[in-house]
Amino acid sequence: MDTVSGIRKGGSWLLEDTAASEVFTPERMTDEHRLMAQTTDEFVEQEVLPNLDRLEAKDWDLARALVRRCGELGLLGTNVPEAYGGLDLDKVSSLIVAERIARSASFAVTYGGQANLCILPIVLFGTEAQKQQYLPGLVSGELVGAYALSEAGSGSDALAAKTRATRQPDGSWVLTGEKMWITNGGFADVIIVFAQVDGEQFTAFIVEKRFPGVSAGKEEHKMGLHGSSTTPIVLQDAKVPAENVLGEIGKGHKVALNTLNFGRFKLGGMCIGGCRTAIADAAKYAGQRKQFGQPIAAFGAIKHKLGEMTARTYAVESLTYRTAGLIDAALAGTTHDGAAVAQAFEEYAVEASIAKVAGTEVLDYVLDENVQIHGGNGFVRDYMAERHYRDARVNRIFEGTNEINRLLIPGMLIRRALKGELPLIAAARRLQDEVLAPSTSSAGLGEEEALDEELRAAQAFKKVALMVVGTALQTYGDKLSDAQEVLSYAADIIIETYAAESAVLRARQAAASGALDPSTSLRAGPDRHEAAARTFVHDAAQRVEHAARSALAAMAEGDTLRTLLAALRRVLKVSPVNTVTLRRQLADASVARGGYILR
Repeated sequence: MDTVSGIRKGGSWLLEDTAASEVFTPERMTDEHRLMAQTTDEFVEQEVLPNLDRLEAKDWDLARALVRRCGELGLLGTNVPEAYGGLDLDKVSSLIVAERIARSASFAVTYGGQANLCILPIVLFGTEAQKQQYLPGLVSGELVGAYALSEAGSGSDALAAKTRATRQPDGSWVLTGEKMWITNGGFADVIIVFAQVDGEQFTAFIVEKRFPGVSAGKEEHKMGLHGSSTTPIVLQDAKVPAENVLGEIGKGHKVALNTLNFGRFKLGGMCIGGCRTAIADAAKYAGQRKQFGQPIAAFGAIKHKLGEMTARTYAVESLTYRTAGLIDAALAGTTHDGAAVAQAFEEYAVEASIAKVAGTEVLDYVLDENVQIHGGNGFVRDYMAERHYRDARVNRIFEGTNEINRLLIPGMLIRRALKGELPLIAAARRLQDEVLAPSTSSAGLGEEEALDEELRAAQAFKKVALMVVGTALQTYGDKLSDAQEVLSYAADIIIETYAAESAVLRARQAAASGALDPSTSLRAGPDRHEAAARTFVHDAAQRVEHAARSALAAMAEGDTLRTLLAALRRVLKVSPVNTVTLRRQLADASVARGGYILR
């Protein structure tokens, strides 16, 4: 892999500058990465997409056959050691597979339930005997996996699960309860189940469908994802062997949270794939559909949509691949054992939550605009725009709702700061001194480089994030967790910051690489990278300002609020640019190519 120099702690980008050369981007993919992308693309194109109607008719034999085919191609074992039949590849490779398989949302969910939610917990927390028993069959696709965490009364509050596990005199377990909304539930063989031991020790178990007392309920009638199985899993005095505890008794939260961290990161990748698919759909339709005697792609309103869809996708793509690079850099030189990988996922939990929230919400935006570009045709099942739209809505609920993740993002940063792992509080205090000090001239900055202004804007976003978080800590103290609206505003600013900086650093890297070697894989051209980054940053500035003003107004009033707003104006100085022209450039290029132009 094209390694990224240096290992940065999770969240440190909020307090430190990052050089463009340090960031992993899609343009730095190796030949091995591109081969993995090609393999996945061919599988989806030739074997999944032609069978969408059969999958939506609940042909689970076909679903199982496609899972086995994934196993034959190595797509299920990217994160599994070779000793158990896997390929033990880097996290960029697993991200690439997730992105490419997302072209079929229903099967992507089936795949995710197998590779992310069942295989991964066993890799991270399984005993040697458990790995040898279950991983080869799961990696080959002969066994189908599922993950059973949620219950009717404990969705976001997963640790409040009511399913009970009772130890028997012979050391085995009896599990009783009902799990809800289980992907692959109708045909899974191996299920990761969470239950309370003695009513209070949250614990993970490996449960087989063949065990006495284990059954699947009826298929849920869902809004979308009709081609994936979603059922309850019913445990009626289910008999589970003593050796099937996964991890430690009472430490099920570690299994759940680390699995979710990885799942959030991978979901960000799947959303990139969904965005790229929808942009291709929209660009081709806009180029062919004529109104008033010309293609609708010629109209400024449509150009705005296509350009904005492209810019937002570029930012999410940039931050997600940057996160993959951070994880791989942290794992470089390790044995990739379960403990090391779990530690890396935990380290970058903030970035994983950002990828999940940003990815799912940008995807919803892109798909909504795709329907709008299709007009009435977008609302009927004759066109893929309708299927994509309904299939994506659940993503904001999957892997922890976006509301929960918005609370986690600043919450995790603050907890690390209070434990001394991240100097966030000291940085907030320095910023307070800086904004209250007399203004100094910004003259003499020297010769400007490409995107310098946008990079300064991203740095200003960081200061705004510190201002809001610092003010929140001062205002609420240990009651901050109750101020969910303010935490959500802070999360929005942090998300925009990571996305904006990632987009700018990628575009700067593209400009440097393109200048050195015009024959590189930068087929899009550095100018289009710059157009996407500039568009996103200048749009983000408005969103950051709105979130900051709303948060500060919730925490202060009168003279105090006026002082804070004056400080905000001083910190957040972003001159507007002509994003109309930039979006038109992106839109015209998208229509000319018939799809996403920045890859």
